[in-house]
Amino acid sequence: MSERIHFIGICGTGMATLAAMLKRRGFDVQGSDHNVYPPMSDFLVAEGIRLLEGYDASHITSTLDSVVVGNAISRGNPELEEVLDRKIRFRSLPEAVRDHFLWNARSVVIAGTHGKTTTTALTGWLLTANNRDPSVLVGAICLNFDGSCRLGSGRDFVIEGDEYDSAFFDKTAKFLKYLPDIAVVGNLEYDHADIYADMEALRIAFRRLVALVPRSGRLILGADSPEAARLGKDARCPVDTFGLAEGADWRATEVQPAPDGVAFELTVRGERLGHVRVPMFGAHNVQNALAAMAAGAATGLTVDEMIPAFTGFRGVRRRLELRGVVSGISVYDDFAHHPTAILETLRGIRWSRPSGRLWAIFEPRSATSCRRVFQADFAKALSTADRVILPAVFRSALPDAERLSAEQLVTDLKAAGVDARHIPNTEDIVSAVSREGREGDLVVIMSNGGFGGIHARLLAALGEVQT
Repeated sequence: MSERIHFIGICGTGMATLAAMLKRRGFDVQGSDHNVYPPMSDFLVAEGIRLLEGYDASHITSTLDSVVVGNAISRGNPELEEVLDRKIRFRSLPEAVRDHFLWNARSVVIAGTHGKTTTTALTGWLLTANNRDPSVLVGAICLNFDGSCRLGSGRDFVIEGDEYDSAFFDKTAKFLKYLPDIAVVGNLEYDHADIYADMEALRIAFRRLVALVPRSGRLILGADSPEAARLGKDARCPVDTFGLAEGADWRATEVQPAPDGVAFELTVRGERLGHVRVPMFGAHNVQNALAAMAAGAATGLTVDEMIPAFTGFRGVRRRLELRGVVSGISVYDDFAHHPTAILETLRGIRWSRPSGRLWAIFEPRSATSCRRVFQADFAKALSTADRVILPAVFRSALPDAERLSAEQLVTDLKAAGVDARHIPNTEDIVSAVSREGREGDLVVIMSNGGFGGIHARLLAALGEVQT
């Protein structure tokens, strides 16, 4: 009889993905959540996973072999309390990934403050396109895999290395459980202010990741990020660097916008090896492509195998994803919520589409982006746009002294010559953009949440107004 596993908080993206992977491996999987609804519920049902509505101690039965506890679950949850009372074996999400998939794999862990989702998807695709049949686990929908995971029979397991905490009982980074044979750290900046008190606390987490790479492994670091590059001094394994900086092992030169993305010349340790076209915008995606190639090479792929594979890469949902074009107005959805990610996203599309009027609609929603610590950085990042709209800050419960001020951001942006407005609700934002939009406009909507379905609502409103 197969092992029976229960997930507490199964509708989180990572939890649902792991549940599906275990089900495909033949485990008996079920799970509960306080709000089971589409599309995640449809995905789980399609995978043959039993869903239980709400949290109830009766869901925890003697037939369970183990329980996976999501990191949003805390003491007081009735199922968690029953697990502890019964002393049923339990794990965090990253522990379950490690124990079920990574001990017998070559683990390729992609980490960093920005770009790790795209780089994970790219690395997984380079291996897949070259018939290596990898497993892939990433925190977004990869269009090449029609989901956030791929379960292969090859040696390599490519996984997004999240620095966020693991569970209520383990506040260390998820990536510390992933047994890295090959580790990529593309960049390192302060983030997750709710978890890390300061930059040094974050540095410590990444130093611990580096300390886990075996002598036979490889560490791959972003040369364009001083904080990431400094991690190499602690490595006990070979180190490769990548980036635009002179001296990087994997370096891009002659970077130019292309009709469908960006192109560059690839140099590896001083030797020019080929012309690369990446179907994504911006210099940050050049860095992501270099990281993926360096990781691919560490698994044994050649440059000649990897370069052609880029043409088949379909991207990652919510990474400057074009949601639609109405009367010449392009509406994009982007997950950016850190000021550097916002800056690079806006620079990338501005560089590739210089003639379009650029709108930035940014919802401060994440635990870090709602905090005043990045007030000045957000003003600098958003000043790349021609027009900026800011809704209400999502986490209104934060004390005034700690909460980001949308009103102050508008004032600072106006002082920099940007047409900026604070429009608190989504309906009024849709109305303003649909009324004022014109042919050639590029509207980039940035949030790490659903933002009230603004993308579809805006496209519908544009259609009504323009026709």
